[in-house]
Amino acid sequence: MAPAVRLHSVVLDCPDPRTLAEFYAAVVGGTPEAWEGDEGWYVLQVPGGPRLAFQRAEGLTPPEWPRADRNSQQFHLDLDAGATWEEFDAAHARVLELGARPLDLEDREKKDFQVYADPAGHPFCLCRVENASS
Repeated sequence: MAPAVRLHSVVLDCPDPRTLAEFYAAVVGGTPEAWEGDEGWYVLQVPGGPRLAFQRAEGLTPPEWPRADRNSQQFHLDLDAGATWEEFDAAHARVLELGARPLDLEDREKKDFQVYADPAGHPFCLCRVENASS
């Protein structure tokens, strides 16, 4: 059966679209661009992946990870940090250098992932992915 639609963009609300687009460009690649000159909306075509968009939302309250009862995360991005712990550790160091904040670094060997917040407070995971088809 054919799908009803195709995914166009994943859009993240944030107080500063340019800054968050630049953060994710440094993490996953691509070049952020203001949409039609609008500084309140940036797009980032991830090489070999989806388009991420960043929309200005004044007064945004970041999710309270891991709460589900109030101001929950709604969704998060899982990012492939490589197949080895060496690759994972390099990705960990890089996202921290870029401004990510650790949220959950416990039991990585059991879970194969760790949770961070981007500069706007959105949770995302670095995942150790042994098989690229997973």
